[in-house]
Amino acid sequence: MMNTTTKSLFRAPNLLKSLPGLVAAESTRHGGVSPAPYQSLNLGLNTADDSRHVEENRNRFFASLGIDPDRVATSHQVHGQEILTVTEPGRYEGYDALITNQANLFVGVSVADCVPVLVYDTKSKAVAAIHAGWKGTVAELVRLTLEAMQQQYNTKARDCYAYVGTCIDETSFEVGPEVADQFAAEFKRVDEFTQRTFVNLRSANTKQLTSFGIPTAQIAVSSFSTVLNNDDYFSHRFENGQTGRLMAIIGTKV
Repeated sequence: MMNTTTKSLFRAPNLLKSLPGLVAAESTRHGGVSPAPYQSLNLGLNTADDSRHVEENRNRFFASLGIDPDRVATSHQVHGQEILTVTEPGRYEGYDALITNQANLFVGVSVADCVPVLVYDTKSKAVAAIHAGWKGTVAELVRLTLEAMQQQYNTKARDCYAYVGTCIDETSFEVGPEVADQFAAEFKRVDEFTQRTFVNLRSANTKQLTSFGIPTAQIAVSSFSTVLNNDDYFSHRFENGQTGRLMAIIGTKV
Protein backbone atom coordinates (compact mmCIF):
# COMPACT_ATOMS: atom_id res chain seq x y z
CA MET A 1 0.00 0.00 0.00
CA MET A 2 1.33 3.41 -0.93
CA ASN A 3 1.77 5.98 1.81
CA THR A 4 -0.43 8.97 0.95
CA THR A 5 2.51 11.33 1.40
CA THR A 6 4.44 9.66 -1.42
CA LYS A 7 4.42 11.97 -4.43
CA SER A 8 4.24 9.31 -7.09
CA LEU A 9 2.54 9.76 -10.46
CA PHE A 10 0.66 6.52 -9.97
CA ARG A 11 0.10 3.54 -7.78
CA ALA A 12 -0.36 -0.04 -8.86
CA PRO A 13 -2.41 -2.50 -6.81
CA ASN A 14 -0.13 -5.21 -5.45
CA LEU A 15 -2.54 -7.96 -6.49
CA LEU A 16 -2.30 -7.02 -10.16
CA LYS A 17 1.33 -5.94 -10.02
CA SER A 18 2.31 -9.55 -9.32
CA LEU A 19 0.79 -10.86 -12.58
CA PRO A 20 3.40 -11.35 -15.35
CA GLY A 21 3.14 -9.05 -18.35
CA LEU A 22 0.29 -6.97 -16.93
CA VAL A 23 0.34 -3.19 -16.54
CA ALA A 24 -2.41 -1.89 -14.27
CA ALA A 25 -2.33 1.38 -12.41
CA GLU A 26 -4.21 4.53 -11.46
CA SER A 27 -2.76 8.01 -11.49
CA THR A 28 -2.49 10.44 -8.61
CA ARG A 29 -2.56 14.22 -8.89
CA HIS A 30 1.23 14.48 -8.50
CA GLY A 31 4.06 14.98 -10.97
CA GLY A 32 2.37 17.06 -13.64
CA VAL A 33 2.54 20.62 -14.99
CA SER A 34 -1.04 21.90 -14.64
CA PRO A 35 -1.69 24.96 -12.45
CA ALA A 36 -4.51 25.33 -9.92
CA PRO A 37 -7.25 24.18 -9.82
CA TYR A 38 -5.94 21.29 -11.91
CA GLN A 39 -2.66 20.83 -10.08
CA SER A 40 -0.79 19.00 -11.13
CA LEU A 41 -1.19 15.74 -13.07
CA ASN A 42 -4.52 16.47 -14.73
CA LEU A 43 -5.15 13.80 -17.38
CA GLY A 44 -8.62 14.99 -18.39
CA LEU A 45 -8.96 16.08 -22.01
CA ASN A 46 -12.43 17.52 -21.38
CA THR A 47 -11.45 19.91 -18.62
CA ALA A 48 -10.84 23.64 -19.06
CA ASP A 49 -7.14 23.10 -18.43
CA ASP A 50 -4.69 24.05 -21.20
CA SER A 51 -4.63 21.10 -23.60
CA ARG A 52 -0.84 21.36 -23.83
CA HIS A 53 -0.61 20.77 -20.08
CA VAL A 54 -2.87 17.75 -20.31
CA GLU A 55 -0.87 16.32 -23.20
CA GLU A 56 2.37 16.71 -21.26
CA ASN A 57 0.79 15.16 -18.17
CA ARG A 58 -0.49 12.18 -20.13
CA ASN A 59 2.92 11.66 -21.71
CA ARG A 60 4.54 11.72 -18.27
CA PHE A 61 2.02 9.25 -16.86
CA PHE A 62 2.36 6.82 -19.76
CA ALA A 63 6.16 7.10 -19.68
CA SER A 64 6.21 6.30 -15.97
CA LEU A 65 4.43 3.03 -16.81
CA GLY A 66 6.58 2.24 -19.83
CA ILE A 67 3.61 2.68 -22.17
CA ASP A 68 3.74 4.16 -25.67
CA PRO A 69 1.13 6.98 -25.75
CA ASP A 70 0.22 5.88 -29.27
CA ARG A 71 -0.91 2.49 -27.93
CA VAL A 72 -3.62 3.83 -25.60
CA ALA A 73 -7.40 3.79 -26.11
CA THR A 74 -9.76 5.99 -24.11
CA SER A 75 -13.26 7.36 -24.59
CA HIS A 76 -15.25 10.46 -23.81
CA GLN A 77 -17.46 8.95 -21.11
CA VAL A 78 -21.17 9.72 -20.84
CA HIS A 79 -22.30 7.86 -17.69
CA GLY A 80 -23.96 5.28 -19.89
CA GLN A 81 -23.65 1.53 -20.30
CA GLU A 82 -22.03 1.21 -23.72
CA ILE A 83 -19.04 -1.13 -23.96
CA LEU A 84 -16.43 -0.84 -26.70
CA THR A 85 -14.36 -3.75 -27.95
CA VAL A 86 -11.09 -2.02 -28.76
CA THR A 87 -8.96 -3.18 -31.68
CA GLU A 88 -7.11 0.06 -32.37
CA PRO A 89 -5.70 2.76 -30.08
CA GLY A 90 -7.32 6.18 -30.14
CA ARG A 91 -9.88 8.48 -28.60
CA TYR A 92 -13.47 7.24 -28.82
CA GLU A 93 -16.83 8.79 -27.98
CA GLY A 94 -19.71 7.60 -25.81
CA TYR A 95 -18.32 4.51 -24.07
CA ASP A 96 -17.92 3.94 -20.33
CA ALA A 97 -16.17 0.58 -20.57
CA LEU A 98 -13.46 -0.65 -22.91
CA ILE A 99 -12.29 -4.22 -23.43
CA THR A 100 -9.54 -5.77 -25.52
CA ASN A 101 -7.47 -8.95 -25.77
CA GLN A 102 -4.67 -7.41 -27.80
CA ALA A 103 -1.20 -7.15 -26.33
CA ASN A 104 0.41 -3.70 -26.25
CA LEU A 105 -3.00 -2.04 -26.42
CA PHE A 106 -3.89 -0.25 -23.20
CA VAL A 107 -7.39 0.82 -22.22
CA GLY A 108 -8.07 3.60 -19.74
CA VAL A 109 -10.90 5.48 -18.07
CA SER A 110 -10.96 8.92 -16.44
CA VAL A 111 -12.44 9.56 -13.00
CA ALA A 112 -12.68 12.19 -10.28
CA ASP A 113 -15.07 10.49 -7.78
CA CYS A 114 -16.62 7.76 -9.96
CA VAL A 115 -15.38 4.20 -9.53
CA PRO A 116 -12.68 2.89 -11.87
CA VAL A 117 -12.73 -0.90 -12.17
CA LEU A 118 -9.94 -2.85 -13.89
CA VAL A 119 -10.28 -6.52 -14.85
CA TYR A 120 -7.75 -9.03 -16.20
CA ASP A 121 -8.54 -12.47 -17.56
CA THR A 122 -5.35 -14.46 -17.07
CA LYS A 123 -6.36 -17.16 -19.57
CA SER A 124 -7.45 -15.12 -22.61
CA LYS A 125 -5.25 -12.15 -21.65
CA ALA A 126 -8.27 -9.89 -22.09
CA VAL A 127 -8.56 -6.71 -20.04
CA ALA A 128 -11.29 -4.23 -19.17
CA ALA A 129 -11.33 -0.65 -17.92
CA ILE A 130 -14.70 0.46 -16.54
CA HIS A 131 -15.98 3.88 -15.45
CA ALA A 132 -18.83 3.45 -12.97
CA GLY A 133 -20.48 6.52 -11.52
CA TRP A 134 -23.76 6.10 -9.69
CA LYS A 135 -25.64 5.72 -12.98
CA GLY A 136 -23.22 3.12 -14.29
CA THR A 137 -23.36 1.31 -10.97
CA VAL A 138 -27.16 1.18 -11.04
CA ALA A 139 -27.01 -0.04 -14.66
CA GLU A 140 -24.59 -2.77 -13.49
CA LEU A 141 -21.98 -1.80 -16.03
CA VAL A 142 -19.39 -4.01 -14.32
CA ARG A 143 -21.63 -7.04 -14.73
CA LEU A 144 -22.40 -6.12 -18.35
CA THR A 145 -18.70 -5.75 -19.10
CA LEU A 146 -17.85 -9.11 -17.59
CA GLU A 147 -20.63 -10.69 -19.65
CA ALA A 148 -19.25 -9.04 -22.78
CA MET A 149 -15.82 -10.50 -22.00
CA GLN A 150 -17.46 -13.87 -21.44
CA GLN A 151 -19.16 -13.73 -24.84
CA GLN A 152 -16.16 -12.44 -26.79
CA TYR A 153 -13.20 -14.01 -25.04
CA ASN A 154 -14.79 -16.97 -23.22
CA THR A 155 -13.80 -15.30 -19.96
CA LYS A 156 -14.42 -17.36 -16.83
CA ALA A 157 -14.75 -15.84 -13.38
CA ARG A 158 -12.12 -18.12 -11.86
CA ASP A 159 -9.49 -16.75 -14.27
CA CYS A 160 -10.17 -13.08 -13.48
CA TYR A 161 -8.40 -10.63 -11.25
CA ALA A 162 -9.97 -7.24 -10.58
CA TYR A 163 -9.25 -3.91 -8.95
CA VAL A 164 -11.87 -1.51 -7.62
CA GLY A 165 -10.05 1.79 -7.66
CA THR A 166 -9.97 5.04 -5.76
CA CYS A 167 -13.30 6.86 -5.72
CA ILE A 168 -15.59 8.89 -3.46
CA ASP A 169 -16.03 7.13 -0.13
CA GLU A 170 -19.27 6.12 1.54
CA THR A 171 -19.03 8.83 4.19
CA SER A 172 -18.76 11.53 1.51
CA PHE A 173 -21.30 10.40 -1.09
CA GLU A 174 -24.54 11.88 0.18
CA VAL A 175 -27.49 11.45 -2.20
CA GLY A 176 -31.11 12.51 -2.46
CA PRO A 177 -34.04 10.10 -2.53
CA GLU A 178 -34.16 10.05 -6.33
CA VAL A 179 -30.71 8.42 -6.35
CA ALA A 180 -30.97 6.47 -3.12
CA ASP A 181 -34.13 4.70 -4.26
CA GLN A 182 -32.19 3.07 -7.09
CA PHE A 183 -29.76 1.29 -4.76
CA ALA A 184 -30.28 -1.87 -2.75
CA ALA A 185 -30.48 -1.39 1.01
CA GLU A 186 -27.12 -3.09 1.58
CA PHE A 187 -25.35 -0.21 -0.19
CA LYS A 188 -27.18 2.62 1.64
CA ARG A 189 -26.78 4.14 5.06
CA VAL A 190 -29.14 6.64 6.66
CA ASP A 191 -27.59 8.83 9.32
CA GLU A 192 -29.70 8.34 12.43
CA PHE A 193 -29.31 11.95 13.53
CA THR A 194 -29.60 13.90 10.26
CA GLN A 195 -31.60 11.36 8.23
CA ARG A 196 -29.27 12.02 5.32
CA THR A 197 -28.60 9.08 3.00
CA PHE A 198 -25.17 7.92 1.87
CA VAL A 199 -24.32 5.34 -0.81
CA ASN A 200 -21.31 3.04 -0.96
CA LEU A 201 -20.37 2.89 -4.65
CA ARG A 202 -17.24 0.90 -3.93
CA SER A 203 -19.18 -1.94 -2.31
CA ALA A 204 -21.90 -1.91 -4.97
CA ASN A 205 -19.34 -2.44 -7.73
CA THR A 206 -17.37 -5.02 -5.77
CA LYS A 207 -20.60 -6.98 -5.34
CA GLN A 208 -21.00 -7.17 -9.13
CA LEU A 209 -17.55 -8.75 -9.37
CA THR A 210 -18.26 -11.37 -6.71
CA SER A 211 -21.74 -12.05 -8.06
CA PHE A 212 -20.16 -12.91 -11.41
CA GLY A 213 -18.08 -15.43 -9.49
CA ILE A 214 -14.67 -13.80 -9.21
CA PRO A 215 -13.09 -15.08 -5.96
CA THR A 216 -12.71 -12.41 -3.29
CA ALA A 217 -9.02 -13.32 -3.00
CA GLN A 218 -8.66 -12.18 -6.62
CA ILE A 219 -10.21 -8.76 -6.03
CA ALA A 220 -8.31 -5.76 -4.65
CA VAL A 221 -10.13 -2.68 -3.41
CA SER A 222 -8.51 0.73 -2.96
CA SER A 223 -8.45 1.97 0.60
CA PHE A 224 -8.16 5.59 -0.52
CA SER A 225 -10.85 8.21 -1.12
CA THR A 226 -10.88 11.02 -3.65
CA VAL A 227 -12.44 13.22 -0.96
CA LEU A 228 -10.62 12.17 2.22
CA ASN A 229 -7.30 11.91 0.39
CA ASN A 230 -7.85 14.96 -1.80
CA ASP A 231 -4.20 15.97 -1.51
CA ASP A 232 -3.41 12.93 -3.65
CA TYR A 233 -6.52 12.54 -5.82
CA PHE A 234 -8.97 14.75 -7.72
CA SER A 235 -12.56 15.01 -6.46
CA HIS A 236 -15.26 16.65 -8.58
CA ARG A 237 -17.61 16.93 -5.62
CA PHE A 238 -15.13 18.13 -2.99
CA GLU A 239 -13.58 20.67 -5.39
CA ASN A 240 -16.93 21.93 -6.68
CA GLY A 241 -16.38 20.74 -10.23
CA GLN A 242 -13.15 22.70 -10.74
CA THR A 243 -10.56 19.98 -10.78
CA GLY A 244 -8.57 17.55 -12.88
CA ARG A 245 -9.11 13.92 -13.80
CA LEU A 246 -7.37 10.75 -12.77
CA MET A 247 -6.86 7.79 -15.06
CA ALA A 248 -7.03 4.06 -14.41
CA ILE A 249 -5.35 2.02 -17.14
CA ILE A 250 -4.71 -1.63 -17.90
CA GLY A 251 -3.11 -3.72 -20.64
CA THR A 252 -0.61 -6.46 -21.35
CA LYS A 253 2.88 -6.26 -22.75
CA VAL A 254 4.33 -8.83 -25.13
